[in-house]
Amino acid sequence: MNWKFYSLLNPNNQYMRYLYLLILLSSSAMAQNGDMHNKGEVYVFPNTLVSVMSDFFNEPTATFVNDGEVYLHGDLKNDGVLDYIDASGLVIFTGIKKQKILGAEPLYFSNILFQNTSEATPFQLYNEINADGLVSFNNGIVDSDNFGGAFIFRANANHVNTSDFSHVDGGVEKTGDKDFNFPIGDGGYYRFAGLSALETPKNYKAKYFLENSNFLFPHHLRSDIVAQINNKEYWTLEPIASTEENIMISLSWREETSQEEVIAAPQEERIHIVRWDEEANKWIDEGGVVDLNDKTVSTSVNKFGVFTLARIKSNINSPCEILVYNAVTPNNDGINDYFRIERTDNTCAQNLKVQIFNRWGIKVYESNNYGYGGNVFRGYSEGRVTINDDKQLPSGTYFYVINYDYNTNEGVNHHKQAGYLYLSGN
Repeated sequence: MNWKFYSLLNPNNQYMRYLYLLILLSSSAMAQNGDMHNKGEVYVFPNTLVSVMSDFFNEPTATFVNDGEVYLHGDLKNDGVLDYIDASGLVIFTGIKKQKILGAEPLYFSNILFQNTSEATPFQLYNEINADGLVSFNNGIVDSDNFGGAFIFRANANHVNTSDFSHVDGGVEKTGDKDFNFPIGDGGYYRFAGLSALETPKNYKAKYFLENSNFLFPHHLRSDIVAQINNKEYWTLEPIASTEENIMISLSWREETSQEEVIAAPQEERIHIVRWDEEANKWIDEGGVVDLNDKTVSTSVNKFGVFTLARIKSNINSPCEILVYNAVTPNNDGINDYFRIERTDNTCAQNLKVQIFNRWGIKVYESNNYGYGGNVFRGYSEGRVTINDDKQLPSGTYFYVINYDYNTNEGVNHHKQAGYLYLSGN
């Protein structure tokens, strides 16, 4: 017969809230090898603890809904419905050997805790995990790369405690419009890539490779400004659906994994993000602003694919002579009342585009024809931005990105530069 369990204990009694589903529950709830099989309906009430000591199989006819705490000590295979209702539901993977997460139907969890110290990479992810709440990476790397699994962080999901000892080795997808650091790594190293808050909810997927990208994307094919490309690691970042939206991305560097010559003397701010452009068949400089405390480089992009860090040449100046004044004090005293960009030759820098982001990566200003018709940044949010138009912005540090086209003997080229902007006086 099918087995069905609706928490028999009083969930408010702290002495009676522990329930252990052992392989001795009933003969119909276990296979010949002692594994636990659910063939019916199970609901775990809030404040109720369930511990499955063996492998757990949720059969095609079964429904398992967890709003309490479920400890899984073995493999988990879901061919039915495995979901939650209450946001407080928690699933803890805490075996003493490798744990396979597999099945034909995706898994839906509110909160997840990975806690398995049996080996460095104890979790083998064959299935699709959907997380809606908080994922705690306490111990154990989740390997989806070698087993074809998928890890999706839904709109309100996030993660904590992520480290070399616990992260996702493989691709991670994020949905929604919130800023997010992808908990990705490779070769036993946690090497996140960051994504800023978005104007509209979208899905992005990121993956980290502790490999030399030169074999797939030759490093000698690169923009003139690029002196050296990281030959030890790279990332992929792709939207699930095509988009032209500009977003802020961040890549991190570490002495243990990044090429020493690329990340040397970061205070010189010669570390940029580069992207492999399939159409141009070369690495394109995407610019970048260095954060020495977080060891990250950030920039705005609207094309995606393969990214890594690179060192730019020290003797390369802007192809058009422009001067950027990065202090804005909009107090109408005639000095730095707006973000000034001076061009000695107005015919050189064409289609001047300016974007300004706040410290959280939210775009607060954008202009595709900067400087004409009074179109300048005066400390107010304007244009196609993620917050209300014509709103006075607070004093603080902002991030600017400047793009423009210029003519050469070979045709029209593109230049991009980024930096910090200091807004005060509001």
